[in-house]
Amino acid sequence: MRKKIILDTDPGIDDAMAILFAQAHPDIDLVGITTVYGNATIENGTRNALYLKEKFNFSCDVAKGTDKPIQRPPVGATVVVHGETGFGDLNSSEPEHACADPRPAYQYIIDTVKANPGEITLVTVGPLTNIALALDAAPEITSLVKEVVVMGGAFGMNGHRGNVTPYAEANIHDDPHAADKVFTADWPVVIVGLDVTEESFFSADYIDDLKAEGGKVGEFIWDVSRYYLRFYANKLGLEGCHVHDPSAIAYVIKPELFTLREGPIRVVTDGPAEGLTLQKFDGRRHQTDDWAEMPEQKVGIAVNDKELLALYRDSIINYSKQFG
Repeated sequence: MRKKIILDTDPGIDDAMAILFAQAHPDIDLVGITTVYGNATIENGTRNALYLKEKFNFSCDVAKGTDKPIQRPPVGATVVVHGETGFGDLNSSEPEHACADPRPAYQYIIDTVKANPGEITLVTVGPLTNIALALDAAPEITSLVKEVVVMGGAFGMNGHRGNVTPYAEANIHDDPHAADKVFTADWPVVIVGLDVTEESFFSADYIDDLKAEGGKVGEFIWDVSRYYLRFYANKLGLEGCHVHDPSAIAYVIKPELFTLREGPIRVVTDGPAEGLTLQKFDGRRHQTDDWAEMPEQKVGIAVNDKELLALYRDSIINYSKQFG
């Protein structure tokens, strides 16, 4: 059985890598892409998604999402990492044929989940605002979604904490209120955060090899990654990039690559620790405990990075063969 997913994304260079991974792997049925602000503006991110749909002949829907958080002031597009339009040095053209679904992303999510009860996995690799809006409009979807897989957060495992503040990861920091709503809802959530995404690494040589062996798809990944890799080299001193968004797709394909820890999760929604994700993972009882009544969710704490890198490489190379 192919796993049906809706990929909620803010494309975004590593988002493009994740979208192509989801489209490439035969075990995934990419039903829809919903866009959200974050790495790029909602206009640029939606155009980028439609560009990919047209360039690589996706059959999935694309639905445009919200342009701002549910409560906090917008942070703005992550231009320093992803460039002015989200795809680094590559400016995606307006699609000639592909167009967005007329429904807003949150309504598309609700309708699609209700039409496929128990079958849809929501994979989110951007701010969680669209998912929170869907919960507000139709709270009953918690019993209809198969699973929610989130690239976001940082729990201090393996020495990894925040990437936009000392303790906050970007997707959660962009809308902490939405994240707290999603993590405390009564549905199964798996968080693939910096604790594991920064344990996997696409080296510059690895991406060069993708270009050499991955045809049209590998060439696109190489082209779009140039700006991203310059950021990693100039700001972090690394020759390559961490495997952020594609790790969420890897979890859906092969969950056994990850070691998980269970426990309820809360998100700090204001102050200097805004965006901090905290999991209670022991059974200790406290007089005051805002975690105690929340559902047990799962957090990735370790990953088999070698197998993940091989899975990504093989998926892209095999997928590229259909383009000649």
